[in-house]
Amino acid sequence: MSFLEIQFLAEIGRLSVRNPEFTRAVMDDPRFSVDDIALVALVQHGLKLAWTRDPFDRLLAAHSLARRAPLCSLDRRVRGHHRLLVEELAR
Repeated sequence: MSFLEIQFLAEIGRLSVRNPEFTRAVMDDPRFSVDDIALVALVQHGLKLAWTRDPFDRLLAAHSLARRAPLCSLDRRVRGHHRLLVEELAR
């Protein structure tokens, strides 16, 4: 889902990302892992996130909650409502 949102933001001019180079670089970076989670788990967690109508934000936050893994986001709305943030961004 992260890669899809990044591509979408690049297409509308909000990010400057070159794919597939970016995706390949992230997947080859040991600091990141690609997690294959069931859609039903994302939906179950996402149904509880009424603070956003953005489907990407909802699914990304739901994934973070389902895996109890910190989310890395610069989005102010996400940072204001999501409780599991990468420590450096939580400040």
